[in-house]
Amino acid sequence: MAASFLASLVECVEALTVVLAVGTVRGWRSALAGAAAALVVLGTIVRVLGPQLQRIPLHVIQLAVGTMVLLFGLRWLRKAILRAAGRIPLHDEEAAFAKNTVAMLPLRPQQVGLLDRVALAAAFNITMLEGTEVVFIVIALGAGGAGLLLPATAGALIALLVVTGLGVALHRPLARVPENTLKFAVGVLLSGFGTFWVGEGAGFSWPGGDLAIVALVAGYLSIALALVPMSRANAVVVGD
Repeated sequence: MAASFLASLVECVEALTVVLAVGTVRGWRSALAGAAAALVVLGTIVRVLGPQLQRIPLHVIQLAVGTMVLLFGLRWLRKAILRAAGRIPLHDEEAAFAKNTVAMLPLRPQQVGLLDRVALAAAFNITMLEGTEVVFIVIALGAGGAGLLLPATAGALIALLVVTGLGVALHRPLARVPENTLKFAVGVLLSGFGTFWVGEGAGFSWPGGDLAIVALVAGYLSIALALVPMSRANAVVVGD
């Protein structure tokens, strides 16, 4: 649940930034309708694909999903390390909000009934884009063992509710959310889980059973923290 919550929190913040920009410039009815439509599609995907995983042998799922989770986690962790070291710039939600707001201004209204087609499509696309990664994380974490799909889904839903609630209350991008810290933590968690599942899927017997996940996460965290000062040497901002 924790891994799903943190990963989903990052994606929801990024989607919220664009939806807020679209709603501010083009109208809230169309922006919210587009985001809601995407959430319905994503929820359907989870509902359909989640139960199907139970028909596949567990070791096959662990090997396949573990590999994908490991690669996904390492990608996030690599970027988080480089950002922490100053090698690539930190993600700025305020700047992203301003950029998306400016991009929406010159576009002419294109009405479909009571809705603006441009705003509807923009909100739908960003929610689908960021939401697809959330769905992947939920399904991947849920496939790791019996009974894990429910807490993984719950973690993602809690993240969605938290970000949506803050967005409604503040009407501004959540620029103070320590996104790189979250990505650093999620990268470590997913890398640890991914490694564990790959090992189990390949038939490796981890010492200590599930407790090996704690050791793997601690190992990835130690390596990542050590790489930050190493990467900071001669750091040059080269862009994301």
